[in-house]
Amino acid sequence: MSSGTRLFLLDYGAGNVRSLANTLTELGYSYEWISTPEDFDKADKLIFPGVGAFETAIVNLSAKGLLEPLRTYIQSGRPYFGICIGMQVLFASSTEPPSMDGLGIIDSPIGLFDNAGKPVPHMGWNHVALLTSGKENRARERVETGMDEDETYYFVHSYRAPYLPSRNSDWAHTTTQYGRELFLSTVRRGNVFACQFHPEKSGKAGLRVLRSWLEAPVHAIDAEYPSFPKRTITISEMDGFTKRIIACMDIRANDDGDLVVTKGDQYDVREKEDPRALKIATNASTSVNGTRDRGRSPARKVRNLGKPVALAMRYFESGADEVCLLNITSFRHSPLHDQPMLAVVREAASRIFVPLTIGGGIKDTVDPDGTPRSALEVAGAYFRAGADKVSIGSEAVVAGTARVLSETISRVYGRQAVVVSVDPRRVLVDPETELVYGERAMSLPSESDRSRAWWYQCTVSGGRESRPLSVKQLVQGVETLGAGEILLNSIDRDGTNQGYDLDLVDLVRRSVRIPVVASSWSGSSGAFSALAAGVFHREEVEVSEVKNFCRSRGVLVRRA
Repeated sequence: MSSGTRLFLLDYGAGNVRSLANTLTELGYSYEWISTPEDFDKADKLIFPGVGAFETAIVNLSAKGLLEPLRTYIQSGRPYFGICIGMQVLFASSTEPPSMDGLGIIDSPIGLFDNAGKPVPHMGWNHVALLTSGKENRARERVETGMDEDETYYFVHSYRAPYLPSRNSDWAHTTTQYGRELFLSTVRRGNVFACQFHPEKSGKAGLRVLRSWLEAPVHAIDAEYPSFPKRTITISEMDGFTKRIIACMDIRANDDGDLVVTKGDQYDVREKEDPRALKIATNASTSVNGTRDRGRSPARKVRNLGKPVALAMRYFESGADEVCLLNITSFRHSPLHDQPMLAVVREAASRIFVPLTIGGGIKDTVDPDGTPRSALEVAGAYFRAGADKVSIGSEAVVAGTARVLSETISRVYGRQAVVVSVDPRRVLVDPETELVYGERAMSLPSESDRSRAWWYQCTVSGGRESRPLSVKQLVQGVETLGAGEILLNSIDRDGTNQGYDLDLVDLVRRSVRIPVVASSWSGSSGAFSALAAGVFHREEVEVSEVKNFCRSRGVLVRRA
């Protein structure tokens, strides 16, 4: 992009645009923000990024007087790059409730994915198929757009533009298959290029797509360009959706007030007590008059496994598909005033180009001065700092979840931005209890099966407190209320190196239609989308080793 070119970003007021801004800075490009309708006239190039709900985007653009100027800009022939919502608004309409008209530049609809054999939202890394026919034409497309069929790109959406050759073939550039559905992953015609995936979160493959568009010359482009002939794309037996390997970090302040990555032994994040160190500490903490200092013994310091941003960088470079930062203590009472954690999010988001989930304190709260803060405000602060998703934990089990999930965060940002972290514990049923199995009561599998039965009870506060709620009740409830993903952690297995509780994982996956990420992984079992923490922090296994193991078992994973 020439030095005199003015690049503008359009923020409709809800989606996370900080990630794209960070990426542009990393690539060495300066930009300005669209703040008034007149700014469209100043732009030589325009990017419209963001996640969120179709309705919110259209309503906010209209309220700010930006919708019609956006349409005029696109029709002017100047380069336009739409990302996620920035692509969907180009279409005629969306069925995302309530049904609403878009710009109508592409005369076909946006609709909800079906749930046939796949979770929705479509959340993760997937391949694309170039529709251009002819070897030379396809090579030219790869150079001009940076798109590569051998790469995978990060998607996070519940609604999609179905590939309809009779209606949108003139715009169709690439398709992606999810389950048994083909949808448009990119559209390209004239001055318009738009993608359903997030290039700013698609690692080096996504950066190439952005750089290709940014470096292209600025000029009004004829609406018929490019006019390459199209090939026929058909449904394959297998889609190109890959399994995710997620690196998670529990973050808290140590005794000196510094934020560190820690990991608990059954949620005890302090080092085990060394009798020799305790004796030294006891002697050192005895005052002149012989009275022992009641302060915490240095023998039980918070376990420090590294600095959050440094570890996040390491995992990004080693091929992690997502990074999750969970603040487990330090901003529970005032998340909007926890500047150190906000600073961690900003710095991590400026250095890693894969999705970033932030958890801890996402709830209605009150500042120390008495000012009330809604969960939406708290989530918004972390989205603006660079988070892509927020994780709600204990708050999902208590009253008010309906408003936190459906009436606030998911309505504004879309359900794909809301993760619910679930911490169930296995509860054994007393063998003396008389169990009734309904129609199966006369045909139990074996006599030994009478001896034990259990259910999974939800817990809060890192497993320290139980609630009279089963894991099935909880996950089905939060799905209905607007959650887009379940992060499932077994309290019984956490920190034990025993592998997954496969019965728990299977139960939850059968109970909901949204994506489920399994936690409490030991590196010894399982080859599905998974989250790990301690085994990565302690370098017992590397992300790349996990991916190599998955490939050796025939599991499709993103190339590191």
